Parts: sequence; C-alpha cells; structure tokens
Amino acid sequence: MSLDEKVIAILKPDVLSPADTEQKLEAIGVSKAAMPLRRMVPLGILAGMFIAMGAMMLGLVLADSTLPFAAQRLLGGLVFCTGLVLVVLAGAELFTGNNLIIVAVASGKASWGAYVKNLVLIWITNFIGSLIAVAIVYLANTHMMAGGAVGDELVNLAQAKTALPPLTLFFKAILCNFLVCLAVWMSFAGRSFIDKFVAILFPITAFVAAGAEHSVANMFFLPMGFLLKTTGATSVDPSALPNLDLAGVFYNLGMVTLGNIVGGAVLVGLMYWWAFHKKKAE
Repeated sequence: MSLDEKVIAILKPDVLSPADTEQKLEAIGVSKAAMPLRRMVPLGILAGMFIAMGAMMLGLVLADSTLPFAAQRLLGGLVFCTGLVLVVLAGAELFTGNNLIIVAVASGKASWGAYVKNLVLIWITNFIGSLIAVAIVYLANTHMMAGGAVGDELVNLAQAKTALPPLTLFFKAILCNFLVCLAVWMSFAGRSFIDKFVAILFPITAFVAAGAEHSVANMFFLPMGFLLKTTGATSVDPSALPNLDLAGVFYNLGMVTLGNIVGGAVLVGLMYWWAFHKKKAE
C-alpha cells in the first residue's frame, strides 16, 4: 500500500467492514495477550470501577418504583451504558470484552496460555476495582438516596441474582456477553467518538433491559448488597435475604463468568473468525 493509500485509509470517515474489523481484532488480541502486568493491573482495576459506575446509575433508576416497567428498564439500560462507554473511550481492560482475544488465538497469533492468563488476571483486577467502587459508593452514602430506597433496591437486586437457578444464570450470562461483545466489536469498527458511542448504546441497553447477567457488573451489585445487609444499612428484613451471603455471591459470579465466556468468545469471537478469517485465507 502506497503512502497516499495509507493516508486515505486512515482519514476516510466510514466505519470498518466486518471483515476488516475481524482483522483489526486479531491485531488487538495479539497486543492484549502480550500486555505487561504493570499495564494490565491498573487498567483492569479501572474497568471494574467504570462498570460499577454504570451499575450504580442503574440502581438509582430501578429504585424509582413510580416508573412504568418498560420505561424503567429502558432508562436503566441507557444509564448503564456509562460503564462500557468509559471502558472503550477512556481506555481500560474488561473481562467480558477481552473474551474477543479468542480471535487472535484461533488465528494462531496468540497462545491459549496467554489468553487464559489475560482473562484470569483481568477478572481478578476487575473485581478489585469493583470492590474499591463499592467502598466509595457506600462511604458516599449513595444507598441513602430517595430515603434509603436506593439501598433497598440494591439489596433486593443482589438477593434476586443469588437466588436464580444455575441454568437460568448461565443462559442470562450468555445473552449478556453476546450483546456486550457485539457492542465492543462494533466500537472497534468505528473511527470517531460518536461511532463508538452509538455502537455501544443499543446492545448494552438491550442486555440490561432484558435482565441479562454481566459478571463484572455483579462484582459491584453483589458485594454492595452483601455489605448493606451485614451493616444493617437497609430496611429490608434480613430474613428475606437468605441467599445473600458469600456463598451466594461466588455462586452467581461463577455461573455468570462461564456463561459470559460462551456468549462472548464462542457466539461472537469465533463466529466472526469463522466467517471472515477463512475467507481471507482462501
């Protein structure tokens, strides 16, 4: 490619085609798989905090019982987009989106070991970031807004999440990361802030409105609910929260993490690799 052609490719306003996006994701996957720990840790912590901010906003909306059901779910989904917008546009490393590194692995450009290492370390650092956000939100007395309705909603939400049967959690998690990774995929196709913002908006709103399960968001919701229960900072009767304990928290996170991997790595990453990598090789 000549210099002029490279300049045109950079400056043209249209988004990347799906085939070009797959090629770009292969290169990004190689970079992420080789990321040094000194960069991975702070960016993973930041992503956990960013998603927690979106989860906090969702909690505020769900606490308003005067909103009609559909309006509440739609508005909640829109405000939750705050988290992924921050991850993509401010720059951070998110477990659910990093499932797309599978594209580089399937292409033989990154190893399975590097892929698994990245997912494990980013999961852990996302959790650390989420716990930091839980502490900040709790100490800021955010749960006392609307006369304590916000805290009560967060507790009830956490209880509901820990009470779901395993297969339901698993398939809700597949649905979630199918949509999240589509949002990430399309954001990489975009060239401008607006491209990326719009790409994120609708898939993320859809997964939240449908009540799907996001492992990193739950790293905020579940510890927050558990903290409010154990400190008595809620008017909800503890007897109505039988599943909201440490076992319930890690039960949910375990099942949701597995489902998120299937929804993101298999149904998005490998499907697009299958469709477009092989065509380029032919």
